[in-house]
Amino acid sequence: MNARSLDRSRTELSHFLRQHRERLSPADVGLPETGRRRTPGLRREEVAALAGVGLTWYTWFEQGRDIGVSEAFLLNISRALKLGDAECCHLFLLAHRRPPPADIYDWPSVNPRIQQIMDALDMMPAYVLSLGWDVVAWNAAAERLFGLAARERVERNFLRMVFADPEFRRHHPSFHDDGPRLIANFRCDLAIAPDNPALLALVDDLKKLSADFRRWWGQPARGEYIRGISQFLDHNIVTDFQHEMMTVDEHRYLRMIVCFPATT
Repeated sequence: MNARSLDRSRTELSHFLRQHRERLSPADVGLPETGRRRTPGLRREEVAALAGVGLTWYTWFEQGRDIGVSEAFLLNISRALKLGDAECCHLFLLAHRRPPPADIYDWPSVNPRIQQIMDALDMMPAYVLSLGWDVVAWNAAAERLFGLAARERVERNFLRMVFADPEFRRHHPSFHDDGPRLIANFRCDLAIAPDNPALLALVDDLKKLSADFRRWWGQPARGEYIRGISQFLDHNIVTDFQHEMMTVDEHRYLRMIVCFPATT
């Protein structure tokens, strides 16, 4: 990045921090009102105290000086300024020129409008996957197919369902075709956060639980990647599926998978 680009990024960072600091009142963050203020919003020392960082360091950061800051520092500033997910991501991009680590968010939920979209799909199973392939939301058609509500949260992971659930396997006649392609797709997601402890623990667990996963994990990808299974057996009827993936929340790596009955 050339000097002009760096200068522009620092100017944008300084403006971003000032703008978000000035939009908050002391009452917004639980501080007492202390009379009339010459400028709107919080003072720099208040932001620094709320974030648990040094005032000088925060001041230099807001001024756009060329200082190095850690992910923890940025997350503390994000919380102090009450930034949303998209705003937090923007702060990381301005400061580090990369998005925040994929594991900074709690167990994700989806916007109610996303749930309404899935519910409106009626007979087409639809579900939302996190970066680690946890199923965090789904519609009634997906419930009928996969029985998600009865599963414990840790077992409501699509890769665990495919590779570590014998009952699910009995309903998955295309397992040996789908398995390697699902793993290949998951590898792409793992590349986003290669040091994420939760994702690495999932891989270790699946290696222990599934000989197929262990074998295919070490093999090169073959065929196209997929995020869903291509066949499901229910009441002795096999349904073929094709899938489309839509981004639900790019900052939290949430994707909606819609299963379409395959057409011949």
